[in-house]
Amino acid sequence: MAKVETSIVINRPIEEVFAFLSNRENNPKWISEVTEVSKTSDAPVGVGTTWREIRKFLSQRLENEYEYIEYEPNRKITTRSKSGPFPLEFQSRFENVEGGTRIQSIIQGEPGGFFKLAEPLLISMVKRQLETALANLKDLMEANVFRRDQLVK
Repeated sequence: MAKVETSIVINRPIEEVFAFLSNRENNPKWISEVTEVSKTSDAPVGVGTTWREIRKFLSQRLENEYEYIEYEPNRKITTRSKSGPFPLEFQSRFENVEGGTRIQSIIQGEPGGFFKLAEPLLISMVKRQLETALANLKDLMEANVFRRDQLVK
């Protein structure tokens, strides 16, 4: 199993950070590889909420379906892929710290085929992309350029 883990502190209240990240439609604003996200379930955001995401990966256009399998407001969100090149789980843990919110991000997957052969390279690339995305999120949230309608729906 491939695993990537990193964390960052964002100087914003935990409620704002959690609400912004809970709405995956915000992902294109801070993850450069993500081009489009749409919620595909009707219920309020929580366990069972599903999303369709389009991203570029290794110069390929990938369309994936994701589902929230854990959702604890201001504490944790775990997302599992329902489609795509290999099974993937992405977890974000939120913690109040002095001056803001610590986000610990963990990505785990079971690459197969070509991806299994390239696992060390894949892990390094995903870690770099995750660190860049979290730095973008920090910049965006600390600049306070999001609107209330971009929070959880």
